[in-house]
Amino acid sequence: MLHHIARGTKKTVLVAGGAGFVGSHLCDALLAKGHRVICLDNYLTGSESNIRPLMNHPQFRTVEQDICVIEDLGEPIDEIYNLACAASPPQYQADPVHTMMTCVVGTGNLLAMAERHGASLLQASTSEVYGDPEEHPQREDYRGNVNCTGPRACYDEGKRAAEALCFDMLRAQRVDARVVRIFNTYGPRMQPDDGRIVSNLIVQALSGAPLTIYGTGEQTRSFCFVSDLVAGLIKLMEVDPNPGVPVNIGNPGEFTINELAEMVVAMVPTRSQIVYKPLPMDDPQRRRPDIARAQALLGWEPQVPLAEGLRQTIDFFSTTVGARTSGERGSKVPRPLLAEGLNGLTAGAS
Repeated sequence: MLHHIARGTKKTVLVAGGAGFVGSHLCDALLAKGHRVICLDNYLTGSESNIRPLMNHPQFRTVEQDICVIEDLGEPIDEIYNLACAASPPQYQADPVHTMMTCVVGTGNLLAMAERHGASLLQASTSEVYGDPEEHPQREDYRGNVNCTGPRACYDEGKRAAEALCFDMLRAQRVDARVVRIFNTYGPRMQPDDGRIVSNLIVQALSGAPLTIYGTGEQTRSFCFVSDLVAGLIKLMEVDPNPGVPVNIGNPGEFTINELAEMVVAMVPTRSQIVYKPLPMDDPQRRRPDIARAQALLGWEPQVPLAEGLRQTIDFFSTTVGARTSGERGSKVPRPLLAEGLNGLTAGAS
């Protein structure tokens, strides 16, 4: 029998990937709402600097683990947000096997934990499940155009499999699972070298390096500021009843990469020139969310315009590029075997 704790109740919340870019902002927001927060991260792409201001908070706890080999946390859990996966192509392609295992085995382990605790789970999926879309804008009922054997498949297909696990557990009434499909998100605490277009262009402009655009620059993206995304995640977790369907969260404003580069050059004092390089394999040509479902079910829509979000992101990078502490945990994590995961996901597991 599924149970969902009512809105406004103080809860113990596990944020897997809580030291990451989005995860750390989510930890901030949940603590501000009065919840107890457990931040679980293996520090593969997360950073201690993102959560350092929270370390002395009485309702905040950190656990260094990989969700592929997660251990019992020693206390009851009411909600689980699964944001534990590298999200930019250079990062998730660096170890594609681990990326796939994180999506499938790791999500399976968190679902098993949610079942044991009677907790609700929100799975952070991605617009990458739509692949290089033939439908525009992308609605949640679009099944996508994904290369299932290409270099991005570890992430695209991994996230699609994770969604399938969540909805199977929901249909079986074993876990109150919810799925959000996140579109391009940006803001403070992005890693300067994560390979995403916003951070790339801003860091290059600030350092006076050429601004790199792949392809013609006429491909489009829709950029959602991190505070808007976090508000949407919390709304989806709290909405009652469970929508039972995936929900797009993103900003429907659509910009070409050339337009984004021009905005960055206009906002950062720089003499950087734009250079063009070949487009990576399977890179989507157009990306824009249809957010009608989020508007109808959650009463959510983005509030921060791109110009304002870029200003805040530029301010962050202008004071932090090169200032990250060397020796922070950590770039080396165990690469678990498949057999070590899937703890307790089989039917009837306790």
